[in-house]
Amino acid sequence: MPDSATMAAARADLYELLATILDGDMKTLATALRNGSLASVGETMPIGRARDALDRDKIPPETLSRSYDNYFVIPGERYVPPIASAHRGAPSESFESDSPFHDEGSAGELLGDPAVTMSLLYEQVGFQPSCGDFPDHVAAQIEFLAAMSRVEARRIETGDADIIDRVQAIEARTLSQLGWLDTVHDKMATVDESDEVLTAVVALARGTAAQHSEDLAVDEELTREDSRSAAVPTGARPTSNGADR
Repeated sequence: MPDSATMAAARADLYELLATILDGDMKTLATALRNGSLASVGETMPIGRARDALDRDKIPPETLSRSYDNYFVIPGERYVPPIASAHRGAPSESFESDSPFHDEGSAGELLGDPAVTMSLLYEQVGFQPSCGDFPDHVAAQIEFLAAMSRVEARRIETGDADIIDRVQAIEARTLSQLGWLDTVHDKMATVDESDEVLTAVVALARGTAAQHSEDLAVDEELTREDSRSAAVPTGARPTSNGADR
């Protein structure tokens, strides 16, 4: 069985791949489908029939790009916003918008509380997402988990128990912000195009986050903990690509 450092590093690799794909890099997705890397991971995840879609290795990047745009870029009948704030069940207290597409006091917004929460988490460790247009974009959130998992793996190897605990607390706080992926997956599943690949990728991201949460034994108290108490010391802060400073 792999040791904990190896598992954390492998998780970081998977998160990095998922973040790149969910940021719109369909060439990377096409390559991952061809070489079977997503399918092999899918075999270990409870993602049901989504595994079958990850075996479709002959879909060209252009077709995948059209699907990505229909889901995540171009508003239309298939559009599912890839940002957490857009899926809030209730509006943020301080949220104001002059957008003609948002009614004051209604749910669904840009740069709401989820974006604020993620921005604070990024700021605490000096992280700047290279993926996603908003702090609560799914690609940015998963990229952050990749960076923190990379730090965790390195600190496990050096035996820095206190820093490991703090990094894992930040991971838990971030994972607690990903419940909205259930909504995204369910909406995509109802309008999915014939290839179903992107829905399967979201299912894989959701499954990876759920397994990560289980590994951390996240409980309600930890996910409600003030993230300030989980700040990582300067010497353990990741750069935007997950390397220790």
